[in-house]
Amino acid sequence: MRYLDRLQPLALLVMRLALGAVMVAHGYPKVFGGLHHHAQFVASLGLPAWTAYLSAFAEFFGGILVLVGLFTRAAAFAICIDLSVAIAKIHFHNGLIGDHGYEFPLALAALAFGLIFFGGGAIAFDHIRAAGGGGRSSKSS
Repeated sequence: MRYLDRLQPLALLVMRLALGAVMVAHGYPKVFGGLHHHAQFVASLGLPAWTAYLSAFAEFFGGILVLVGLFTRAAAFAICIDLSVAIAKIHFHNGLIGDHGYEFPLALAALAFGLIFFGGGAIAFDHIRAAGGGGRSSKSS
């Protein structure tokens, strides 16, 4: 099954695209038009209202960075923290499954967690901008 190792860059790309698309879709309405309402909601959870800005920007801009694979680990870390807080403060009391359960944010947090440790992969801007990146490695396969 070692031949599957060659598909790891593709797997990381799929992980990035899935996580990034969902995060951009969730962050967009918060950043463009709903930031004040999001701040009020976050304050109602007992958190400082200014953390709503961190949350919205982590979702939208972090999602964009994950999509293109730029600063993937840092963006995934911010997303993972954002989702962990969402699970703890909003979804956990609803249970794992069901209406507003934490199964979906947990799955997204797991994707982000994986990207923190594996990075964006070979099909990412991170790979191109890394020292020696952008070309084939010199070690034989």
